[in-house]
Amino acid sequence: MNSDPRQPAIFPEAWASCWGEDEYGLWMGFTYKGVDHRLRWIEPGTFLMGSPEDEPERFDDENQHQVTLSEGFWLGETTVTQALWQAAMGDNPSDFKGEERPVEQVSWDDTQRFLETLNSERDDIGLRLPSEAQWEYACRAGTTTPFWFGENITTEQVNYDGNHPYAGGEKGEYRKHTVEVKALPCNGWGLYQMHGNVWEWCQDWYGKYPPGPVTDPQGPDAGEYRVLRGGAWIGVGWFCRSANRYRNRPDYRVNDSGFRLARGRQVKRPEGE
Repeated sequence: MNSDPRQPAIFPEAWASCWGEDEYGLWMGFTYKGVDHRLRWIEPGTFLMGSPEDEPERFDDENQHQVTLSEGFWLGETTVTQALWQAAMGDNPSDFKGEERPVEQVSWDDTQRFLETLNSERDDIGLRLPSEAQWEYACRAGTTTPFWFGENITTEQVNYDGNHPYAGGEKGEYRKHTVEVKALPCNGWGLYQMHGNVWEWCQDWYGKYPPGPVTDPQGPDAGEYRVLRGGAWIGVGWFCRSANRYRNRPDYRVNDSGFRLARGRQVKRPEGE
C-alpha cells in the first residue's frame, strides 16, 4: 500500500488478474484461457482533436476542435494479439502469423463477435472498442504535434512504408509485414504502436466533426463506414499522423487492419484512503 496520503492506494478491480504502476501510470491485466492482456488507465481530460490548418499533408475532414472526455477509461496497452484472438475464437485469420503479432484480416463486424465472446464468458470485463475521440486522445498522450514522437517519424519508431516518408522526411525501411505488438516504442502513456503496424477499428460511424467544442463525442448515430485510425505497415507516413482519419465498410477485411480493446469503468479507490 502506498504510504503517501496524497497518493491514495489503488486496488485491482474484479476483472483484473494482475496490476501495477510504473513510469507510464496504472495498468491492469486479465487472463483469458491462459493468455494475458494488459490495459492502461487513461485519465479524463480536454484536448484539441483534429489537425491545425498548417499541418503538412492533412486532410479536409480533420477540422480541429476542442474535445472533453469527462470520464477516464481503460485502453489496451497493445492491439489484440493473435494469441488472444485464437484463444477466444479458435482460429487465426492473420496473414502474417505470430502469437505476439497483431491479429489482422478482421473486419469491424469480426471485432464485435470477438467482444461478444469475451464479454459473454467474462461478465465482469465489459470490453468494447474505443471511440474515435478516445483513440486520438490516447494516441497523442498530451502532445499536439503530428505524431507523439514530434514533427516526424522514422521507420525505427513506426512500422510503415519507409519509401513514402512524411513531409520531406528521410526514407527508411519497408518491412512489408507486421511486427510484434511491443517491437517498437510505446508513447508517454505506455501505449504501443498507436502509429503504424495495423489500422485500428474504432466504435464510431464515420462522419463530419462538429464545428465547436464537444464533450464525450460518440460519432454519428448511423452511417456507411466505420472509423479506423493509426496507419499501417503498408501505408505512407502521413497516414500514421495522430489526426489522420480512415474509414471502411464494417465488413471490410484485409491484412492491415486490427483493433485495440477499451473498457469504460473508472478506477475505484477505497473510501477514506
